[in-house]
Amino acid sequence: MNGRVMEKWMLLISTLLALGGAIWGGVSVHRGLRTYWTLALMAGAFVAQLVFMEQRGQMRGACPLRDLGEILVFLAWSLTGFYLLVGRPYRLSLVGLFTAPVVVVFQIIALSPGVMEVAPQRSLGVDAWREAHSAVSVLAYGAFALAAVTGVMFLVLDHQLKEHHLQSGLFRNLPPARELLAAVRRLLLIGFILLTVGIIAGLLMSHRGGWSHLITAVAVWVCYGLLLIVQLTWGMTGRRLSLAAVVLFLLSLGVFALV
Repeated sequence: MNGRVMEKWMLLISTLLALGGAIWGGVSVHRGLRTYWTLALMAGAFVAQLVFMEQRGQMRGACPLRDLGEILVFLAWSLTGFYLLVGRPYRLSLVGLFTAPVVVVFQIIALSPGVMEVAPQRSLGVDAWREAHSAVSVLAYGAFALAAVTGVMFLVLDHQLKEHHLQSGLFRNLPPARELLAAVRRLLLIGFILLTVGIIAGLLMSHRGGWSHLITAVAVWVCYGLLLIVQLTWGMTGRRLSLAAVVLFLLSLGVFALV
C-alpha cells in the first residue's frame, strides 16, 4: 500500500472510530451506563491520526500543516490527545459523546474534495521556527477546543438543573459542575501557555509570506489572556466562563482562513 492510499485509509478509519465513539457514548448515556469503549475507540482514532500525519509528513518532508485539511486533522489529533489525557477522570462515555462529534466534523471537512492537496509538494528549506510555531499553536487550539467542549458540558448541566431534569441519563452521567469549571480553567491556561510558546517561535521565524497569520495569532492570544485575567482577578460565573470559552474558540477559528 503506497503512502497516499494509506493516508486516506487512516483518515477514514480514524473518522469512523471517532463516529463510533460518539454513537456508543450516546447509547451508554441513554442507558445510564459508564463504559471504557468510547475511550478505546477514541484511542484507536488517535493512533490512526498519528499514522496519517506520519505518512503526510514524509510526503511533505516537514510537519503536515501546509493546507487547511492537514491543519484540521492536526487540530482533531490535538483535541483527541487532550481528551485522552484530561478526560479520563470524568465520565468517560460522556466526554467522548461531546468530543468525538467535533473530531468527526473536522475530519469530514478535511476529507471533502479540494480541502486537502491530493499530491502535496515536498517542502524545501524548512524553517525550524516556522515548524515549531505552526505545531505548537495548533496544539494550543486543541486545548482551547476541549475547553470549549467542556464548557458546553457545563452549559448542558446548568440547563438540566434549571429545567429540573434530574432523572435523565445525561444528568446522571455529567460530572459535578465544579469539576467541569476546573477543567475549563485548566485547559484555557494550558492552551494559553502553548500559544505563547507558538507566538515566540513565530517571532523568530522568517516572514517572507507576510505577518498577517502571526498578527491574528497574537490577537487570539490577547483575547484568551484577557479572559484568564478577568477570571483570575475578578472571577466569572460558570455560565459566563463557559460561554466565553465556546464563543472565543469559534471566533478564533477564523485564523485558519489565513492559511
